[in-house]
This record gives sequence, structure tokens and C-alpha cells, in this order.
Amino acid sequence: MKKRDWLLVIAPLVFTWLIDRVTKIWASGLVGYQDFGLMGFTLHHNHGAMLGLFSDIPPVLRIVSLSTGGAFLTFTYFIIQYLLPIKSIPLRAGLSMLLGGILGNVTDRIIWGYVVDFLVFRFDKFTSPAMNLADVLQWVGYFLIVYALIKEGKILWPEENSRKNYWVNRRFQLRYCFSLTALGLALSLISGVFSYTYFRVSLQSLPYTTSRIQEQYLGPYILTFIIISLAFSALLFFVGLILSHRAAGPVYAFENFLEDLIAGKYRKLKLRQGDEFPHLEEVADNLSLALKKRLGDHDLEDELDEISKLKAEVSLPTEEEAHANDHLEADSELNSQKIQESSDSKLEEE
Repeated sequence: MKKRDWLLVIAPLVFTWLIDRVTKIWASGLVGYQDFGLMGFTLHHNHGAMLGLFSDIPPVLRIVSLSTGGAFLTFTYFIIQYLLPIKSIPLRAGLSMLLGGILGNVTDRIIWGYVVDFLVFRFDKFTSPAMNLADVLQWVGYFLIVYALIKEGKILWPEENSRKNYWVNRRFQLRYCFSLTALGLALSLISGVFSYTYFRVSLQSLPYTTSRIQEQYLGPYILTFIIISLAFSALLFFVGLILSHRAAGPVYAFENFLEDLIAGKYRKLKLRQGDEFPHLEEVADNLSLALKKRLGDHDLEDELDEISKLKAEVSLPTEEEAHANDHLEADSELNSQKIQESSDSKLEEE
């Protein structure tokens, strides 16, 4: 995509995050309930996720896991934006709005330890849970994503360009995937050892810290870290599969093209969108043109047939050579019989 397109993709993320921060700072000063008909404002501190989910789990596990989950989703967002094979501004903008809303709530959790909710909707006797603008914009992002998948699904997953098999070079791709996964696990191990040691030493340095308190804090931390590390490693393996396929796929296609060319089948090499080594298409075209030019008006299949006939003529003897070979074989057999008779007569005389 062009730079202008990337601005259209990133702008919803920044706008969603900024407008969410501004409205939450304003809502922090609300007192009581302010009614505006179908919509009302009231300050509510949400210690869980969206709409209060996970608010009943331990505080340390909740804050650390949800905040780190936001960072994990940010990484996933950029991976998806990179791997998407089509432009699709609605799809990419929807992902940006979704991530912007998530990061808005994550920012609250990092700064305040809770999320500021202040929007309440009323329809007759129904009253919605308290939410914020980030939650609303996330649903807008969901709508854009679903809309893009329905409208541009055939472009996103074209039948004529579908990937039948991602393992075109299993040995190379597995080595690539496991190398990328091992790198992720190594980074997770280093960061885990550092953060765990720092966290534990900090707890021990605090006054009135008992072993029970340490277990209460360190246990959820270890559990959360293991889950996030495994999820991150699985994501890296999946990303490695796609990236390695984009590298191994063109080589595999070019090898098939050469085999068809040797067999006398002229065709055009067409790589998939997003594949590496796109210059192979030009190389294949130049190779086909050069071969046609060298052969002239002769078709490659005819040329191969002539070569096969020539090999057959060279390997098969002529009629005169065949008769001569027959005479030689007959003379050889006659001489063998005479030698055998002579040896037998000598034995009888003795």
C-alpha cells in the first residue's frame, strides 16, 4: 500500500485512543447520574475487562494479564496488517479501531489500575451496563471487519488463488518455524527470569511481607507469564509458516515451471500476491522467449521428438550390421562345436 493508505489505516487507531482518553479524563469529574433521555452519564470504575468481564479474579492476575494481553494484541495487529494480501481499507480500519479501543482501556489499567466507564444507555425498562467510548468504537470496528469480510471475501480468499498446501518444502519451513519459535521462547525466558527476579526481590524488600503474600502475588504472575509465552510462541510458529510459504512457494512454482518447460509445455509463471521473489515471473518469461528464439520455428515438443528418434537410431544397429552379427555368431558356434569334438576324440584315444 501507499503511504496515504497507511495513514488512513493508522489514523482510526490514534483517533480512537485519543478521543477515549479525553472523554475519560472528562468523565473522571462526574458526580452522580446525569440523564439525557436514552443516554446517561455516571462514573464507574471497572476493574475487569470490557463490560466488567474478569472482575472477580485476583487483582494482580487481572491487571497484569489484561495489560499484557493488550501488548500481545498490538503485536498481533501489526502482524495481521503485514500479512493481509489485499488493500481493504474497511477491514484494516476496523482492526485499527478495535485495537485503539483495547489500548484505551489498557492505558487506564496501567495508569489507574481500573477502567473508567461512564456511558449508560436506556431503552424502556432495559438499562445497559456502564461502558466507555472505547467499548462503543470497538463495536464499530467489529462491524467494519464483518462488513469487509462479507463484501471482499472473494478477493481475500480467491478460489483460483487459494493455497492448497502450505507445506511446499516441509524441511525448510519447519526449520524456519522452529527457529522463529525458539527465538521467541528465548526472549520470553530472558524477560521472564528478569521480571520474576525483580518482582520477587521487590516483594521481599517490602516490610511485613510474608511467604503467603509472596505466593499470592508470584503464583498468578507465573501462571499468566506461561500462558502468554505459549500463546506468543504459537503465534510465531503460525507467522513462520506463512512467511516461509511466501519464500518457499515461489521457488517451488519456479521448479515446476522448469520441469514443464523441459517437457515441452510452454506456460506463464504466475506467483501469488504477497509472495517473495516476484522477479521470477520476469525470469521465467525471458527464459521462455529465449528458448523459443533459439529453436526458431520448431516447436519444443517436435525438437524433443527428433532428439528421441536420433537417440533411438544411434542405439539400434542397421540391417547389414545385424546380418554381420548373425554370421559372426554362427561362425562362433561352429568353431565351438569343432573344438568340442576334437577334445572328445582325443579323450577317446587316450
